[in-house]
Amino acid sequence: MEINATFLGQAVAFVIFVVLCMKWVWPPLMSAIEKRQKEIADGLASAEKAKKSLELAQSGATETLRQAKAEASKIIEEAQKQRSLIIDRANEEALIEKNRIIESARTEIEAEKNKAREELRAEVINLAIQGAEKILSRKVDEKSDQEMVKKILETL
Repeated sequence: MEINATFLGQAVAFVIFVVLCMKWVWPPLMSAIEKRQKEIADGLASAEKAKKSLELAQSGATETLRQAKAEASKIIEEAQKQRSLIIDRANEEALIEKNRIIESARTEIEAEKNKAREELRAEVINLAIQGAEKILSRKVDEKSDQEMVKKILETL
């Protein structure tokens, strides 16, 4: 291989080119590369943080869902207890009302029975007086009618 002026000129030009590149081109390229590496590292770190946050949020959501289910279960259980209490109370009130109606009906029946008995008694007395008048063929006076009615009532 021969070393000539062209080769030396090219070598000198290459060295100058390398020196100029190292002086003015290389630092901005390196800073751009370092900046890009830093952005990529920051992005990866952010992605990792986001992943951890997502996992934390998912576990929090799962816990919240579990608590909500437990609370819903408690609410349903409480509602069923309330329903049972309301039904029991309604049954008790219905029983009390039934007993009151039955007692009222018994009282009314007893009153009607007594009224019918008194009417029957009065009818029997009138029939007895009419029969006695026919037997005696005369009408007794009002005072004696009253006394007779009282005696008959006492005996009945």
